[in-house]
Amino acid sequence: MSEIEDQMIDLQTQLAYQEDTIQALNDMVVLQQQDIMLLKQQMAQLLEDLRGTLEEGQSNAGSVFDDRPPHY
Repeated sequence: MSEIEDQMIDLQTQLAYQEDTIQALNDMVVLQQQDIMLLKQQMAQLLEDLRGTLEEGQSNAGSVFDDRPPHY
């Protein structure tokens, strides 16, 4: 083989490894994006639950303070 053929084979080999690496990185980015979307949904649900709990606490707080304790 000539030196040019050897260089071509080396370049083709490097390109194949780079393509594999790019595909692996792309797969990882896709998985991370899915994780981020799931975390955003969970965060939104937690915020909604927290708001509901706070609203319940505020509506119940008035009745707790307005009621007389049993010893009066």
